[in-house]
Amino acid sequence: MKHSSLILSVFLFLASTAHSQSENLFYMVDTPDSFERFQKNAAQISIVCPQTFLVSKEGVLTGSVDPRVLEIAKANGVKVMPLIVNKGFDQQLLHDIVSNPASRRRSIGMMLEYARRYELDGWQFDLEGLHISDRDSFTLYFRETAEALHKEGLQLSGAIVHALENVGGPGMYQRFLYENWRAGYGLKELSEIGDFISIMTYDQHTRRTPPGPVAGIEWVEQVVQYLLSEGVAPEKISMGIPSYSVHWFADYTEERGGFSNGRQVGYDWVQHLLGKYDATPQWHEKAGCHYAFWDNGGVFEYLFIEDAESLKLKLGILKKYNLRGISVWVLGREDPRFWEVLQEIAVKK
Repeated sequence: MKHSSLILSVFLFLASTAHSQSENLFYMVDTPDSFERFQKNAAQISIVCPQTFLVSKEGVLTGSVDPRVLEIAKANGVKVMPLIVNKGFDQQLLHDIVSNPASRRRSIGMMLEYARRYELDGWQFDLEGLHISDRDSFTLYFRETAEALHKEGLQLSGAIVHALENVGGPGMYQRFLYENWRAGYGLKELSEIGDFISIMTYDQHTRRTPPGPVAGIEWVEQVVQYLLSEGVAPEKISMGIPSYSVHWFADYTEERGGFSNGRQVGYDWVQHLLGKYDATPQWHEKAGCHYAFWDNGGVFEYLFIEDAESLKLKLGILKKYNLRGISVWVLGREDPRFWEVLQEIAVKK
């Protein structure tokens, strides 16, 4: 199927579901670009999750919420649910938190205090690097937090790393992901304990892998299908959407020597790289996104691009499975046309 035919078919499919409502969650970071996009587009956002709070091994929360974000959110009916992060997604740090009852209690108490201080609507756990052996402790922590927050009329959700199956996979890389990033999350149980889960249907390919799509359309659908097969209700699934692209290039350090590397880039950098290397994007049919490559000093570099056209395909999955909504990482990196597509297909609820 040619690219033009695929886009036409997507438009025809989405025509009947245009202006459907979606809970549009957006993550933001403390940068001018992220704030400016929130300020400009708050009317299309249901929930904003500032990534501004860290938790220590003793359960001490540190962070704040920009008062301007709170003001804009209130004026536009946007819920504010900050992220709680274990710095650097440190596995030992996360183990220390979830396995220590005193740390859990202390952090929950601080969540309630910060919620009162900033008039928050809830919190989202972005606790990553969870080892398979900490599954029960993490679930207990999530349950204790949900019970305490729900008593105060607050919501709790979790940002959960993607998974395709409940086995180790075909190779050592997949086993590494399974043991250290995936198997620690009891998907069905967490979805039932909390208000919803944000499944990270992105980072399909990263700096640790060969070049490939950030979130290939077939792969995204497989992740959603796996969650449903595990018993997660569609109304509890907020599907992850990447706003960023990834650039792969040859790199070198004294410690590692030469190696292949990748970095996340915003849409402004996508245009900069395409112009710098006089590269023309092509449509990747299987991935459902544009990509480009070029020669730099005799070595090919690759750019897999997330833009308005790849977004349309992903929103088709949202509608196909009648999911709760989307969780977009991150404000400030998106294609400017992103907002037009969102308004056409997934109107804020």
